[in-house]
Amino acid sequence: MLVITGLGNPGAKYAGNRHNIGFMALDAIHRKNPFSPWSKKFKAEISEGELAGEKVLLVKPQTFMNLSGESVGEAMRFYKLAPKDIVAIYDELDLAPGKARIKVGGGHGGHNGIKSIDAHCGREYRRLRLGIGHPGVKELVTGHVLGDFAKADHVWLDPLLDELAINADMLVRGEDSQLMNKLALATGSKPEEKAQPAKPAGQSHIRQARNHAQPKALPTSGPMADMLKKLFGNKGE
Repeated sequence: MLVITGLGNPGAKYAGNRHNIGFMALDAIHRKNPFSPWSKKFKAEISEGELAGEKVLLVKPQTFMNLSGESVGEAMRFYKLAPKDIVAIYDELDLAPGKARIKVGGGHGGHNGIKSIDAHCGREYRRLRLGIGHPGVKELVTGHVLGDFAKADHVWLDPLLDELAINADMLVRGEDSQLMNKLALATGSKPEEKAQPAKPAGQSHIRQARNHAQPKALPTSGPMADMLKKLFGNKGE
C-alpha cells in the first residue's frame, strides 16, 4: 500500500494559496483516477483507490501545515507502513515555478509541514517538490507562500497538475525519473540532463591527460647533459 499525502492548510481562505499546491495535486489525482469520495479519518480528508494494481490512500491533513505529521503518522501506524510507503507532495520556494523534483529523504528546507512529517514518520520517504518560485527577498516570502496563484500562473500550474494526475501510477511503480520528464515536457521545460565535461572530438581521456603533460626538452649542457651523453651516447657517433 502507498500513502500519497499532499500538504496544505484547510479551509476556503487558503484554498488558492501557493502553499496549498500539495492539496491541489491530490485533488487532481482524485479527479482523474478511480478513488472513493473524500471522507474524514486520521485528522485528514482521505480517499482510497488503486493505481498500477496497488492500493493507494490519498491523505490531505486537516491539522494545518505545521502539524501535518500527526495525520500522516496516524495513517502510517494504522496500516503498519514504513516511511518508504509514503510520498509527500508539497511546495518548494527554491524551485522555479512549474519545476518538479523527487527524491528519498533529505532535509526539510525550512518547510514546516515536512519538518512535522520527519518528526512523526522518519525521514526516508519520497518527497515530490513542486516549484512555486522565490519572491527574491526574505521579507516577501510569507506573503508569497500564503498568496494565491495569479491567473498567469495557470499557464504552467494546470498542465503540471493534470500531467501528474494522469501519470500518478508512475509514483506507485517507482518510475520517478520518467515522471519528472513528463512533468517537464508538460510545462514547456526541457528535461534536465547531467552535465558532462567537454572533451575535444576524437580524443580519449587518456590522450587528453597526455596532452596536458608534455615532457620538457632535454638539457643540452651542464652536468645532466653530460650524464645523459654517457648513458645514451651522442647521435651520429
